[in-house]
Amino acid sequence: MHRLFAALLLIIVLPACADTASSPWRAPLAQNHPLVGRIWLTGPGRFVDETDLATHLSEADFVLLGERHDNPDHHRLQTWALTQIVAAGRRPVVAFEMISPEQAPALQRHLQDHPGDVAGLAEALDWQHGNWPDWLFYQPLFAVAIQANLPLRAANLPQGTLRTIVRGQPLPVETQRFYRLDQALAPALVTAMAEEIRQSHCRQLPERAIAPMVDVQRARDAAMAHAMADDTPNGGLLIAGAGHTRTDRGVPMQLAALAPRRTIFSLAFVEVADEQTDPAAYGEAFGAPELPFDAIWFTPRASDDDPCAEMINFMKKKTEKEQAGEKNKE
Repeated sequence: MHRLFAALLLIIVLPACADTASSPWRAPLAQNHPLVGRIWLTGPGRFVDETDLATHLSEADFVLLGERHDNPDHHRLQTWALTQIVAAGRRPVVAFEMISPEQAPALQRHLQDHPGDVAGLAEALDWQHGNWPDWLFYQPLFAVAIQANLPLRAANLPQGTLRTIVRGQPLPVETQRFYRLDQALAPALVTAMAEEIRQSHCRQLPERAIAPMVDVQRARDAAMAHAMADDTPNGGLLIAGAGHTRTDRGVPMQLAALAPRRTIFSLAFVEVADEQTDPAAYGEAFGAPELPFDAIWFTPRASDDDPCAEMINFMKKKTEKEQAGEKNKE
């Protein structure tokens, strides 16, 4: 039964979404880098092939697939990973960082009213008005999940909770407990997360905003963990940015608290750097002495554009506007 289903998936889904790293890469930069297409298992510090990786994926209760959102190869390989898990007979919940709780009712209505209609999900989720890359990046992944009749879950933080935390306002005690914000973190971990927030926002955030943003990160990680662990006897798979899937903090830490007896496997898709051919050295890009994932799959780069240029320009215009407003008051 499982082999027949896997064959059907390959026929129906994967012609539009290549199934292995040997297929042509879609990200254009550094395709000939020696690490591209290779899979590094961080614990033993060795390369493995796709068959070995598929075994690790199918045996774990929870699988976390960490992406760079704008890299099409990361989504292609996520689809491959989910296909392997389904082919092994697993039926995990599939949780998406890209779907908020506010969108969950529309998601479920669409699945009920239009079973099998993958393309229509984009309109149901109002994808074009979100902040995520092109729907076509994600559509094959949704297609595998829907074809396998897997439960789909919203995994992001509710907007109301997000706004409350950002504003530094107190949350109800039960909400703090649910997102584990009542648990003190080790000072070193707080420091590391604060620095990650500064860097990811191109050091454009005022310092007073850093602590609330650390709490937002913690709450989002907890929300993703709950989406996978709550009432999910068949385990779960998470689609999220790689920052959320790192094993030294993020969703794995939250999952370990929620489901301490269940196994976790975090696979990150990592873009290669031109001069870096030592896989272990890529931990530096994550501000860690070692790679904070169970495995990484190296891919070409989608872009070399400066990710901070647009944010710096936006913050500059915002400051100028605020200063102009102050002058007008005088």
